[in-house]
Amino acid sequence: MAGRRALGRRFGRLWAAYAVSAYGTSLGFGAFPLIAVLVLDSGPAQVAVLAAAGRAVGALVAVPLGPWVEFRRKRPVMVAMDLIRFAALLSIPAAFALGLLSFAQLLVVSVVVAAADIAFKAAAGAYLKTLVPPADLLVANSRFESTTWTAITVGPPLGGAAITLFGPVTTVLADAVSYLLSALGIRSIGGSEPRTAAPRLRARDLPEGWRHILAHPVLRPLFLNTIVVSGLIMASEPLMAVLLLRDLGYAPWQYGLVFASPCVGGLLGARLAPPLVARFGRHRVLRTAGTLRACWPLGLAFVRPGVPGIVLVVTIQLGLVTCCGLFNPVLATHRLEHTDPDRIARTLTAWSVSASAAIAALTAAWGLLAAVIGPRGAIAAAGVLLLATPLLLPRREHAPSTKPAEPAANLPEMPGGNYR
Repeated sequence: MAGRRALGRRFGRLWAAYAVSAYGTSLGFGAFPLIAVLVLDSGPAQVAVLAAAGRAVGALVAVPLGPWVEFRRKRPVMVAMDLIRFAALLSIPAAFALGLLSFAQLLVVSVVVAAADIAFKAAAGAYLKTLVPPADLLVANSRFESTTWTAITVGPPLGGAAITLFGPVTTVLADAVSYLLSALGIRSIGGSEPRTAAPRLRARDLPEGWRHILAHPVLRPLFLNTIVVSGLIMASEPLMAVLLLRDLGYAPWQYGLVFASPCVGGLLGARLAPPLVARFGRHRVLRTAGTLRACWPLGLAFVRPGVPGIVLVVTIQLGLVTCCGLFNPVLATHRLEHTDPDRIARTLTAWSVSASAAIAALTAAWGLLAAVIGPRGAIAAAGVLLLATPLLLPRREHAPSTKPAEPAANLPEMPGGNYR
Protein backbone atom coordinates (compact mmCIF):
# COMPACT_ATOMS: atom_id res chain seq x y z
CA MET A 1 0.00 0.00 0.00
CA ALA A 2 1.14 3.57 -0.66
CA GLY A 3 0.63 4.51 2.97
CA ARG A 4 3.24 1.90 4.00
CA ARG A 5 5.88 2.91 1.46
CA ALA A 6 9.38 3.28 2.90
CA LEU A 7 10.57 6.88 2.63
CA GLY A 8 14.05 6.49 4.05
CA ARG A 9 15.89 6.85 7.35
CA ARG A 10 16.15 10.64 7.24
CA PHE A 11 12.44 11.05 6.67
CA GLY A 12 11.86 8.61 9.52
CA ARG A 13 13.85 10.81 11.89
CA LEU A 14 12.06 13.94 10.70
CA TRP A 15 8.73 12.19 11.21
CA ALA A 16 9.75 11.04 14.70
CA ALA A 17 10.80 14.58 15.66
CA TYR A 18 7.49 15.88 14.38
CA ALA A 19 5.62 13.23 16.35
CA VAL A 20 7.31 14.23 19.61
CA SER A 21 6.43 17.91 19.20
CA ALA A 22 2.91 17.04 18.01
CA TYR A 23 2.23 14.97 21.12
CA GLY A 24 3.65 17.71 23.32
CA THR A 25 1.48 20.33 21.65
CA SER A 26 -1.61 18.14 21.96
CA LEU A 27 -1.01 17.77 25.69
CA GLY A 28 -1.10 21.56 25.86
CA PHE A 29 -4.26 21.84 23.75
CA GLY A 30 -6.13 24.96 24.87
CA ALA A 31 -3.58 25.55 27.63
CA PHE A 32 -3.42 29.33 27.24
CA PRO A 33 -7.22 29.85 27.38
CA LEU A 34 -7.39 27.46 30.35
CA ILE A 35 -4.65 29.35 32.20
CA ALA A 36 -6.29 32.67 31.36
CA VAL A 37 -9.70 31.49 32.60
CA LEU A 38 -8.73 29.33 35.58
CA VAL A 39 -5.58 31.08 36.86
CA LEU A 40 -5.92 34.72 35.80
CA ASP A 41 -9.76 34.85 35.93
CA SER A 42 -10.01 36.29 32.41
CA GLY A 43 -13.31 36.87 30.62
CA PRO A 44 -14.33 36.23 26.98
CA ALA A 45 -12.82 39.48 25.68
CA GLN A 46 -9.44 38.86 27.31
CA VAL A 47 -9.33 35.25 26.13
CA ALA A 48 -10.11 36.41 22.59
CA VAL A 49 -7.44 39.13 22.81
CA LEU A 50 -4.91 36.54 23.97
CA ALA A 51 -5.62 34.31 20.99
CA ALA A 52 -5.82 37.20 18.51
CA ALA A 53 -2.91 39.39 19.60
CA GLY A 54 -0.44 36.52 19.75
CA ARG A 55 -1.24 35.45 16.22
CA ALA A 56 -1.44 38.99 14.80
CA VAL A 57 1.84 40.26 16.21
CA GLY A 58 3.52 36.91 15.60
CA ALA A 59 2.45 37.07 11.96
CA LEU A 60 3.80 40.61 11.64
CA VAL A 61 7.14 39.56 13.12
CA ALA A 62 7.26 36.61 10.73
CA VAL A 63 6.81 38.65 7.52
CA PRO A 64 10.57 39.11 6.87
CA LEU A 65 11.29 35.53 7.88
CA GLY A 66 10.16 34.08 4.54
CA PRO A 67 12.93 35.66 2.45
CA TRP A 68 15.38 35.03 5.30
CA VAL A 69 14.55 31.31 5.49
CA GLU A 70 14.48 30.92 1.69
CA PHE A 71 18.22 31.42 1.29
CA ARG A 72 19.43 29.52 4.35
CA ARG A 73 19.89 25.88 5.12
CA LYS A 74 16.56 24.66 6.37
CA ARG A 75 17.50 22.11 9.02
CA PRO A 76 19.43 24.58 11.24
CA VAL A 77 16.50 26.99 10.96
CA MET A 78 14.12 24.27 12.14
CA VAL A 79 16.37 23.44 15.10
CA ALA A 80 16.64 27.12 16.06
CA MET A 81 12.87 27.63 15.93
CA ASP A 82 12.32 24.57 18.12
CA LEU A 83 14.77 25.91 20.70
CA ILE A 84 13.11 29.34 20.67
CA ARG A 85 9.71 27.76 21.32
CA PHE A 86 11.20 25.63 24.09
CA ALA A 87 12.64 28.66 25.90
CA ALA A 88 9.50 30.77 25.49
CA LEU A 89 7.12 28.11 26.77
CA LEU A 90 9.43 27.15 29.63
CA SER A 91 9.14 30.70 30.99
CA ILE A 92 5.45 30.16 31.82
CA PRO A 93 5.79 27.35 34.42
CA ALA A 94 8.86 29.15 35.79
CA ALA A 95 6.89 32.37 36.30
CA PHE A 96 3.92 30.44 37.72
CA ALA A 97 6.16 28.70 40.27
CA LEU A 98 7.52 32.09 41.37
CA GLY A 99 4.06 33.65 41.56
CA LEU A 100 4.89 36.09 38.75
CA LEU A 101 2.70 34.81 35.92
CA SER A 102 0.71 37.57 34.24
CA PHE A 103 -1.59 38.08 31.29
CA ALA A 104 1.12 40.19 29.63
CA GLN A 105 3.58 37.28 29.74
CA LEU A 106 1.03 34.98 28.13
CA LEU A 107 0.71 37.54 25.33
CA VAL A 108 4.47 37.82 24.79
CA VAL A 109 4.97 34.06 24.76
CA SER A 110 2.10 33.57 22.33
CA VAL A 111 3.72 36.12 19.96
CA VAL A 112 7.14 34.42 20.08
CA VAL A 113 5.67 30.96 19.58
CA ALA A 114 3.45 32.13 16.70
CA ALA A 115 6.38 33.71 14.83
CA ALA A 116 8.61 30.68 15.41
CA ASP A 117 5.82 28.38 14.21
CA ILE A 118 5.61 30.22 10.89
CA ALA A 119 9.36 30.16 10.31
CA PHE A 120 9.55 26.47 11.23
CA LYS A 121 6.74 25.50 8.84
CA ALA A 122 8.31 27.45 6.00
CA ALA A 123 11.67 25.73 6.49
CA ALA A 124 10.09 22.31 7.00
CA GLY A 125 8.05 22.51 3.79
CA ALA A 126 11.08 23.44 1.72
CA TYR A 127 13.18 20.75 3.43
CA LEU A 128 10.55 18.06 2.85
CA LYS A 129 10.48 18.73 -0.88
CA THR A 130 14.21 17.95 -1.08
CA LEU A 131 13.91 14.94 1.20
CA VAL A 132 11.04 13.06 -0.48
CA PRO A 133 10.47 12.24 -4.17
CA PRO A 134 7.47 13.98 -5.79
CA ALA A 135 5.51 10.74 -6.06
CA ASP A 136 5.75 10.28 -2.28
CA LEU A 137 4.86 13.80 -1.14
CA LEU A 138 1.21 12.92 -0.52
CA VAL A 139 2.21 9.83 1.46
CA ALA A 140 4.62 11.91 3.56
CA ASN A 141 2.06 14.64 4.20
CA SER A 142 -0.56 12.02 5.06
CA ARG A 143 1.78 10.55 7.66
CA PHE A 144 2.30 13.95 9.25
CA GLU A 145 -1.45 14.54 9.23
CA SER A 146 -2.13 11.09 10.74
CA THR A 147 0.38 11.82 13.49
CA THR A 148 -1.26 15.15 14.22
CA TRP A 149 -4.70 13.65 14.69
CA THR A 150 -3.42 10.65 16.63
CA ALA A 151 -1.64 13.04 19.00
CA ILE A 152 -4.75 15.16 19.42
CA THR A 153 -6.80 12.05 20.16
CA VAL A 154 -4.50 11.06 23.01
CA GLY A 155 -3.12 14.39 24.20
CA PRO A 156 -6.03 16.57 25.39
CA PRO A 157 -7.60 13.95 27.72
CA LEU A 158 -4.18 13.28 29.24
CA GLY A 159 -3.56 17.02 29.39
CA GLY A 160 -6.87 17.60 31.13
CA ALA A 161 -6.06 14.88 33.65
CA ALA A 162 -2.58 16.32 34.19
CA ILE A 163 -4.04 19.78 34.81
CA THR A 164 -6.51 18.33 37.32
CA LEU A 165 -3.81 16.41 39.18
CA PHE A 166 -0.75 18.65 38.92
CA GLY A 167 -1.93 22.16 38.08
CA PRO A 168 -2.76 24.32 35.06
CA VAL A 169 0.76 24.87 33.68
CA THR A 170 1.81 21.21 33.65
CA THR A 171 0.97 20.72 30.00
CA VAL A 172 2.85 23.87 28.98
CA LEU A 173 5.98 22.37 30.53
CA ALA A 174 5.42 19.14 28.58
CA ASP A 175 4.95 21.13 25.38
CA ALA A 176 8.20 23.01 26.00
CA VAL A 177 10.18 19.80 26.56
CA SER A 178 8.71 18.32 23.35
CA TYR A 179 10.26 21.14 21.31
CA LEU A 180 13.65 20.46 22.87
CA LEU A 181 13.37 16.79 21.95
CA SER A 182 12.23 17.73 18.45
CA ALA A 183 15.30 19.95 18.01
CA LEU A 184 17.56 17.08 19.05
CA GLY A 185 15.78 14.73 16.64
CA ILE A 186 16.09 17.09 13.68
CA ARG A 187 19.73 17.70 14.55
CA SER A 188 20.33 13.92 14.40
CA ILE A 189 19.06 13.59 10.81
CA GLY A 190 22.55 14.25 9.54
CA GLY A 191 23.62 14.87 5.98
CA SER A 192 24.25 18.30 4.59
CA GLU A 193 22.35 20.86 2.59
CA PRO A 194 23.72 22.88 -0.28
CA ARG A 195 24.77 26.37 0.70
CA THR A 196 23.09 29.19 -1.16
CA ALA A 197 24.29 32.74 -1.44
CA ALA A 198 21.93 34.83 0.67
CA PRO A 199 21.14 38.08 -1.13
CA ARG A 200 20.64 41.26 0.80
CA LEU A 201 17.05 41.43 2.04
CA ARG A 202 15.16 44.22 0.29
CA ALA A 203 11.71 45.61 0.99
CA ARG A 204 10.43 44.53 -2.42
CA ASP A 205 11.34 40.91 -1.62
CA LEU A 206 8.88 40.74 1.29
CA PRO A 207 5.67 40.39 -0.77
CA GLU A 208 7.11 37.83 -3.22
CA GLY A 209 5.22 34.96 -1.61
CA TRP A 210 1.91 36.81 -1.90
CA ARG A 211 2.65 37.77 -5.50
CA HIS A 212 3.19 34.13 -6.38
CA ILE A 213 0.02 32.96 -4.61
CA LEU A 214 -2.29 35.65 -5.94
CA ALA A 215 -1.07 35.25 -9.53
CA HIS A 216 -1.48 31.47 -9.51
CA PRO A 217 -4.82 30.09 -10.79
CA VAL A 218 -4.74 27.10 -8.39
CA LEU A 219 -3.11 28.55 -5.29
CA ARG A 220 -5.18 31.76 -5.20
CA PRO A 221 -8.63 30.16 -4.61
CA LEU A 222 -7.19 27.57 -2.21
CA PHE A 223 -5.44 30.35 -0.31
CA LEU A 224 -8.60 32.42 0.03
CA ASN A 225 -10.64 29.40 1.05
CA THR A 226 -8.23 28.11 3.67
CA ILE A 227 -7.58 31.43 5.40
CA VAL A 228 -11.31 32.16 5.69
CA VAL A 229 -12.18 28.65 6.87
CA SER A 230 -9.33 28.44 9.37
CA GLY A 231 -10.09 31.95 10.60
CA LEU A 232 -13.76 31.24 11.26
CA ILE A 233 -13.11 27.86 12.88
CA MET A 234 -10.33 29.14 15.11
CA ALA A 235 -12.28 32.28 16.04
CA SER A 236 -14.81 29.99 17.71
CA GLU A 237 -12.21 28.03 19.73
CA PRO A 238 -11.77 30.47 22.65
CA LEU A 239 -15.52 31.09 22.67
CA MET A 240 -16.11 27.34 22.98
CA ALA A 241 -13.72 27.31 25.94
CA VAL A 242 -15.75 30.04 27.65
CA LEU A 243 -19.09 28.45 26.73
CA LEU A 244 -18.17 24.95 27.88
CA LEU A 245 -15.98 25.74 30.90
CA ARG A 246 -17.75 28.77 32.32
CA ASP A 247 -21.32 28.87 31.05
CA LEU A 248 -22.10 25.14 30.86
CA GLY A 249 -19.83 24.00 33.70
CA TYR A 250 -17.78 21.39 31.86
CA ALA A 251 -14.75 20.08 33.77
CA PRO A 252 -11.33 20.46 32.10
CA TRP A 253 -11.17 16.72 31.39
CA GLN A 254 -14.58 16.87 29.69
CA TYR A 255 -13.46 19.84 27.61
CA GLY A 256 -10.43 17.86 26.48
CA LEU A 257 -12.49 14.73 25.84
CA VAL A 258 -15.08 16.29 23.53
CA PHE A 259 -12.36 17.71 21.29
CA ALA A 260 -9.95 14.77 21.49
CA SER A 261 -12.04 11.64 20.97
CA PRO A 262 -13.40 12.72 17.54
CA CYS A 263 -9.84 13.12 16.27
CA VAL A 264 -9.81 9.48 15.25
CA GLY A 265 -11.72 10.87 12.27
CA GLY A 266 -8.72 13.00 11.36
CA LEU A 267 -6.54 9.90 11.42
CA LEU A 268 -9.05 8.11 9.19
CA GLY A 269 -9.21 11.03 6.74
CA ALA A 270 -5.42 11.27 6.51
CA ARG A 271 -5.07 7.54 5.87
CA LEU A 272 -7.76 7.67 3.18
CA ALA A 273 -6.15 10.59 1.32
CA PRO A 274 -3.68 8.62 -0.89
CA PRO A 275 -6.14 5.90 -2.04
CA LEU A 276 -8.96 8.41 -2.61
CA VAL A 277 -6.70 10.68 -4.66
CA ALA A 278 -5.51 7.67 -6.66
CA ARG A 279 -9.11 6.72 -7.43
CA PHE A 280 -10.91 10.04 -7.85
CA GLY A 281 -8.13 12.57 -8.53
CA ARG A 282 -6.74 15.33 -6.35
CA HIS A 283 -9.06 18.09 -7.59
CA ARG A 284 -12.25 16.16 -6.83
CA VAL A 285 -11.02 15.16 -3.37
CA LEU A 286 -10.05 18.76 -2.56
CA ARG A 287 -13.44 20.12 -3.61
CA THR A 288 -15.47 17.41 -1.86
CA ALA A 289 -13.57 17.47 1.42
CA GLY A 290 -13.35 21.26 1.35
CA THR A 291 -17.11 21.54 0.92
CA LEU A 292 -18.02 18.99 3.56
CA ARG A 293 -15.77 20.48 6.25
CA ALA A 294 -17.73 23.75 6.08
CA CYS A 295 -21.03 22.08 6.93
CA TRP A 296 -20.34 20.95 10.51
CA PRO A 297 -19.39 23.89 12.81
CA LEU A 298 -22.85 25.52 12.84
CA GLY A 299 -24.09 22.67 15.04
CA LEU A 300 -21.77 23.75 17.87
CA ALA A 301 -24.12 26.66 18.58
CA PHE A 302 -26.70 24.18 19.87
CA VAL A 303 -24.58 22.46 22.53
CA ARG A 304 -26.23 21.84 25.92
CA PRO A 305 -24.97 20.74 29.34
CA GLY A 306 -24.49 17.12 30.30
CA VAL A 307 -24.30 13.96 28.23
CA PRO A 308 -26.46 15.22 25.30
CA GLY A 309 -24.12 18.18 24.86
CA ILE A 310 -21.06 15.94 24.95
CA VAL A 311 -22.57 13.61 22.33
CA LEU A 312 -23.44 16.56 20.08
CA VAL A 313 -19.96 18.12 20.23
CA VAL A 314 -18.27 14.76 19.66
CA THR A 315 -20.47 14.04 16.61
CA ILE A 316 -19.87 17.44 15.05
CA GLN A 317 -16.15 17.35 15.69
CA LEU A 318 -15.91 13.82 14.27
CA GLY A 319 -17.39 14.97 10.97
CA LEU A 320 -15.31 18.14 10.88
CA VAL A 321 -11.94 16.58 11.63
CA THR A 322 -12.50 13.66 9.25
CA CYS A 323 -12.97 16.14 6.41
CA CYS A 324 -10.00 18.23 7.59
CA GLY A 325 -7.80 15.14 7.92
CA LEU A 326 -8.57 14.30 4.30
CA PHE A 327 -8.29 17.86 2.97
CA ASN A 328 -5.08 18.99 4.69
CA PRO A 329 -2.47 16.56 3.29
CA VAL A 330 -3.93 16.89 -0.20
CA LEU A 331 -3.72 20.67 0.09
CA ALA A 332 -0.15 20.53 1.43
CA THR A 333 0.96 18.32 -1.45
CA HIS A 334 -0.89 20.40 -4.04
CA ARG A 335 0.73 23.56 -2.71
CA LEU A 336 4.26 22.13 -2.83
CA GLU A 337 3.84 20.78 -6.36
CA HIS A 338 2.52 24.12 -7.66
CA THR A 339 5.37 26.14 -6.11
CA ASP A 340 8.88 26.41 -7.53
CA PRO A 341 11.62 25.25 -5.13
CA ASP A 342 13.21 28.70 -4.94
CA ARG A 343 9.91 30.18 -3.72
CA ILE A 344 8.69 27.56 -1.26
CA ALA A 345 9.78 29.22 1.99
CA ARG A 346 8.43 32.61 0.94
CA THR A 347 5.17 31.10 -0.30
CA LEU A 348 4.62 29.05 2.86
CA THR A 349 5.51 32.03 5.04
CA ALA A 350 3.04 34.25 3.19
CA TRP A 351 0.40 31.56 3.53
CA SER A 352 1.00 31.10 7.26
CA VAL A 353 1.25 34.83 7.95
CA SER A 354 -2.05 35.42 6.16
CA ALA A 355 -3.73 32.55 7.98
CA SER A 356 -2.47 33.81 11.34
CA ALA A 357 -3.54 37.37 10.56
CA ALA A 358 -7.00 36.18 9.47
CA ILE A 359 -7.37 34.06 12.59
CA ALA A 360 -6.25 36.98 14.75
CA ALA A 361 -8.60 39.47 13.11
CA LEU A 362 -11.59 37.14 13.17
CA THR A 363 -10.85 36.00 16.73
CA ALA A 364 -10.76 39.60 17.91
CA ALA A 365 -13.93 40.43 16.00
CA TRP A 366 -15.72 37.37 17.32
CA GLY A 367 -14.60 38.18 20.86
CA LEU A 368 -16.26 41.58 20.54
CA LEU A 369 -19.31 39.96 18.94
CA ALA A 370 -19.52 37.47 21.82
CA ALA A 371 -19.41 40.32 24.30
CA VAL A 372 -22.55 41.73 22.63
CA ILE A 373 -24.59 38.65 21.70
CA GLY A 374 -22.90 35.98 23.83
CA PRO A 375 -20.55 33.11 22.91
CA ARG A 376 -23.35 30.93 21.55
CA GLY A 377 -24.60 33.58 19.12
CA ALA A 378 -21.07 34.34 17.89
CA ILE A 379 -20.40 30.64 17.30
CA ALA A 380 -23.62 30.42 15.27
CA ALA A 381 -22.61 33.42 13.15
CA ALA A 382 -19.27 31.78 12.28
CA GLY A 383 -21.06 28.56 11.34
CA VAL A 384 -23.42 30.37 8.97
CA LEU A 385 -20.57 32.17 7.21
CA LEU A 386 -18.64 28.92 6.81
CA LEU A 387 -21.46 27.51 4.69
CA ALA A 388 -20.52 29.98 1.93
CA THR A 389 -16.78 29.16 1.85
CA PRO A 390 -16.97 26.28 -0.70
CA LEU A 391 -17.63 28.98 -3.31
CA LEU A 392 -13.95 29.96 -2.95
CA LEU A 393 -12.60 26.53 -3.91
CA PRO A 394 -10.94 26.15 -7.36
CA ARG A 395 -13.37 24.99 -10.03
CA ARG A 396 -10.88 23.60 -12.53
CA GLU A 397 -7.96 21.23 -12.31
CA HIS A 398 -4.49 22.41 -13.34
CA ALA A 399 -1.37 20.28 -13.75
CA PRO A 400 1.68 21.15 -11.62
CA SER A 401 4.05 23.49 -13.42
CA THR A 402 7.07 23.80 -11.16
CA LYS A 403 10.68 23.32 -12.13
CA PRO A 404 12.74 20.53 -10.53
CA ALA A 405 14.79 21.19 -7.42
CA GLU A 406 18.26 19.98 -6.64
CA PRO A 407 18.32 17.09 -4.16
CA ALA A 408 19.79 17.78 -0.74
CA ALA A 409 23.47 16.87 -0.59
CA ASN A 410 24.36 13.40 0.70
CA LEU A 411 20.80 12.16 0.21
CA PRO A 412 20.55 8.97 -1.84
CA GLU A 413 17.88 9.20 -4.51
CA MET A 414 14.85 7.06 -3.70
CA PRO A 415 12.64 5.23 -6.19
CA GLY A 416 9.65 7.07 -7.54
CA GLY A 417 11.10 10.09 -9.32
CA ASN A 418 13.52 12.94 -9.02
CA TYR A 419 13.65 15.33 -6.09
CA ARG A 420 12.07 18.70 -6.46
